[in-house]
Amino acid sequence: MTAERVPPAQLAPQLRDAIMRLNRRVRQARPVGDLTVTQLSALTSLRLAGALTPRELADVERVQPPTMTKIVAKLEERGLVRRTPHPTDGRQVILAATDSGEAVLDQFERVRDEWLARRLADLDETDRDTLHRAAEILHQLARA
Repeated sequence: MTAERVPPAQLAPQLRDAIMRLNRRVRQARPVGDLTVTQLSALTSLRLAGALTPRELADVERVQPPTMTKIVAKLEERGLVRRTPHPTDGRQVILAATDSGEAVLDQFERVRDEWLARRLADLDETDRDTLHRAAEILHQLARA
């Protein structure tokens, strides 16, 4: 069966599995440090959102608020996250990544990109061109 004729129901699990395996391997390529995957994910969510309340961050990360409280406390302790008063609700705070938090994320991304670039360099030009097109298609799927 050629790639053009693979039914979506058959392609979906193959693609999902390949993406999950690659994602897992890329996550393993990380600088030496004591940030957990969960802490790194929360920090990344704050970077992407700009700022969130602890409840919103817990929802985005799909964890319970008490769990997020512990994660945020560790990030705050390291100076990677800051709390500011909520502009309209005095009972709430807004969380955002600090400059140090952004720098840590930049370092993680740099190490992961370097790992992936080394793997891509091992492929021939045709395979790299195919992956370039696949990346464009994956972006389209993610926007849908």
